[in-house]
Amino acid sequence: MIRAIAIDDEPIALDIIESHANKIPFLELKASFTNAYQALEFLKTNSVDLLFLDVKMPDISGMDFLKSLSKAPLVIFTTAYQEYALESYDFQTVDYLLKPFDFGRFLKAVNKASDRLEQKNDQHLFLKTGYEYVRLEIAKIKYAKAEGNYVKFVTENEQVLSRMTMQQAENALLPHGFLKTHRSFLVNKTFINKIEKHQLSIGSEIIPISSIYYQLLVEAIA
Repeated sequence: MIRAIAIDDEPIALDIIESHANKIPFLELKASFTNAYQALEFLKTNSVDLLFLDVKMPDISGMDFLKSLSKAPLVIFTTAYQEYALESYDFQTVDYLLKPFDFGRFLKAVNKASDRLEQKNDQHLFLKTGYEYVRLEIAKIKYAKAEGNYVKFVTENEQVLSRMTMQQAENALLPHGFLKTHRSFLVNKTFINKIEKHQLSIGSEIIPISSIYYQLLVEAIA
């Protein structure tokens, strides 16, 4: 069962989310809020797996709402503003629903959240390398780097090159505390030694930081 809440300053938008949610047997919408600060108070004493979150609200934006959480759950953004889509994927974003959306599109987003939660509970990856599969413990991966049509996974003792997209790597690693520093890099924050304006260090290795990710990176480890 996926536990969720919805936050939107428009009551009619919440009505639509509630109607769609009631049709999905594995989704429990525990509460809905037109006031984002009331939702923050709720989250202090209640654990949820998923947020349905509007981007543009009068008191606080959806992005700032997520930044205020010490540990944010997965999020499905529900908004009429397409221009925020790129920024939204710096968070634990499962999907970005443009209003108005129908039940089919809503269900697709919830199914993606369900898949992501299953991955989060799995502490290992099976990576295809040539004609075999290599099992890696996620906690031991220091960083992942895109290399053409492959992604290289680096641990203390080995490097594994697997044919996959960076998006597939993000889906597997972001739920486990990895952070995006650059379009080609995901890092395990437990291995970070030092962060500078344009780079960070993991041991003796230097990882680049794109300007669009720097502030989010600093806030994530603060």
